[in-house]
Amino acid sequence: MSARNRVAPAVAVTIGDPAGIGPEVVLKALSDPASSGLASWIVIGDRSILRKAGTMCGIDPDTLANTRVVEPGVVLQAEDCVFGRMSAICGRAAVECVRRATEMCLSGGADAMVTAPMNKEAVTLTGMSFTGHTEFIAELCGATDSRMLLANDRLRVVHVSTHIPLRDSCLLSVERIVRTIELGREAVRLLGFDRPRIAVCGLNPHAGEHGLFGDEDMNVILPAVKIARERGIGCEGPLAPDTTFLKALRGGYDLVVAMYHDQGHIPMKLLDFEHTVNVSLGIPIIRTSVDHGTAFDIAGRNLADPTNMKAALRMAATMAASRL
Repeated sequence: MSARNRVAPAVAVTIGDPAGIGPEVVLKALSDPASSGLASWIVIGDRSILRKAGTMCGIDPDTLANTRVVEPGVVLQAEDCVFGRMSAICGRAAVECVRRATEMCLSGGADAMVTAPMNKEAVTLTGMSFTGHTEFIAELCGATDSRMLLANDRLRVVHVSTHIPLRDSCLLSVERIVRTIELGREAVRLLGFDRPRIAVCGLNPHAGEHGLFGDEDMNVILPAVKIARERGIGCEGPLAPDTTFLKALRGGYDLVVAMYHDQGHIPMKLLDFEHTVNVSLGIPIIRTSVDHGTAFDIAGRNLADPTNMKAALRMAATMAASRL
């Protein structure tokens, strides 16, 4: 049956680095009836690792409702994975889970994917060049223009740039900003905002104060906003970043466009770290992720909080259902 003929969306869920908290938060999130009923879940991960995590947290992976397990290409033994210990084999297994989930989405076997955290250092131990989930998935999809959206129930932020040096993030282009605005609008429409109100942050303090603190705001961001408005997008800017997020939080905007990583990440994580979900834009599939790391320090101790994973599952199911 094709993806579009399903009553409920099918969503692939990767377990992340097997030595981290990913397997634990996946099991805990999917054991909650509030999550399990939202979709048909396809957990991508090694069964031995899931059983090991299930024994630790008291959840049998074989009894999860609306859930089936698909193993990736890498075969792991339970002894290969020590919770809290970084290793190349776990890094490789995490990568293969993401590869399998992405392929399922591209082929129509899944309508969306949710990713548990990977560890960049563990992946690089395999000899693979790896900068992050988003970039890796974009490469698998043949996409060259991906973006990151952070979203929770109170605020949504899309970033013009993310994992690059701060000095490079100041090298703005009109085209990239316009495309970021467009991708952000498309994403929040899937979240239920038919005509989103979009605020575009300036780069400099006070959005440059008419050239007193830099000219990027007037020469690059303002023209981009004008082009977006001409294309029928409801957006304003460049706006002073230090007040824009507060106005958005109070209901003035549905989406904020941040110019660089920390400009958008800091307010989002300060506002609601546990419920903030990472969404990849500019790729042909729906992908959400938790916004926390592998937490090796608490892995295997039944201390991981699944709240963020539940939010990621819920958002993926919502976005996928909007496309069916």
